Amino acid sequence: MKTDSGLAAWLRLTLTPGIGGESQRRLLAAWGLPEAIFTRSAADLHAVIGQRANQLLNDPPQAAIDAALAWAELPGHRILTLADADYPQMLLDTPDPPSVLYVLGEPRHLNQSSLGVVGSRNATPQGLRNAEEFSAALAGRGWQIVSGMALGIDTAAHQGALRAGGVTVAVIGTGIDRVYPARNHDLARRIAAQGAIVSEFALGTPAMAGNFPRRNRLIAGLSRGVLVIEAAVESGSLITARLAGELGREVFAIPGSIHSPQARGCHRLIRDGAKLVETAEHIEEELRPVCGFSTPVCRRAEAIHNGADGLSAVVPDVVVDTSAESGLLALIGFDSVSLDELVAASGQTTETLLAALLELELSGQIAPLPGNRYQRLL
Repeated sequence: MKTDSGLAAWLRLTLTPGIGGESQRRLLAAWGLPEAIFTRSAADLHAVIGQRANQLLNDPPQAAIDAALAWAELPGHRILTLADADYPQMLLDTPDPPSVLYVLGEPRHLNQSSLGVVGSRNATPQGLRNAEEFSAALAGRGWQIVSGMALGIDTAAHQGALRAGGVTVAVIGTGIDRVYPARNHDLARRIAAQGAIVSEFALGTPAMAGNFPRRNRLIAGLSRGVLVIEAAVESGSLITARLAGELGREVFAIPGSIHSPQARGCHRLIRDGAKLVETAEHIEEELRPVCGFSTPVCRRAEAIHNGADGLSAVVPDVVVDTSAESGLLALIGFDSVSLDELVAASGQTTETLLAALLELELSGQIAPLPGNRYQRLL
């Protein structure tokens, strides 16, 4: 870690109101390190960033600087600067890398081969299952899963990676000392213990709409590819996918029902050139050449692809149902169907159908939806 004076100068630069990322980069390009910036005259500063330089001539935000320095002293806490060797190298290839990153957990995970997994907050049961299973399959092969710790697809992706004993990184849109949404408090604790949580925002920063697109660019920047699992046409996940494409990262999308609003964003991505994927192997086939097998995860991916460790390179097959409910299961498509439609198609009574539907739900083969509708999962 930097000495207190060095880190304090980085914090002063980034915590001074009105000095955004572009101004910070101009100042750093002109004089190298923040300590040098604060030795320059007012005329020098004005020549580089104009009237915004007046903010740097005011007293520093000392309370915020001291709070950040105290936070960084705690176990498992780290503040990385652009000058740190541990700063994520892939972010240095982006147009606007944050000057500082607050990290809770292990910083080295920010420099490993990762796949971003994003999608709808209002995901369907099938979407949640896809997010968890794809993330578990890829994390089990050594890929790190990067997501945003939001409800829905993000949460399922993190959970899948953790379930597989893999590593997951959460990029958040609040200060590192806040958990949003609050119900993910336990998930955040597990991610920090088994991976890392990272934020570019100052301590205490609340959840604000404008922060999440900025968060999304870091998910794209940290990842070798981005997988989108369910997204409406106006979804923020499409922002992540667009940013990933602009950075030259691979973009993947899972197709869904043409009748589902949550599939339309993925279908748009596929029309625009994203790669349609149905298995984890499809993703690995695309990313192996990108890695060039220069990293441990890529070498492990090649070993799995060749069957060296006995693991399948696709999402595990499900067991075919052979129970008495299989006939009913055949009537329930991956598009949702109403109870009335099932009664008409099956010729059974409502009571008989409800009993059979409950058995299918308990076995994880279907999911109930609002309005007495059902959707097949397997």
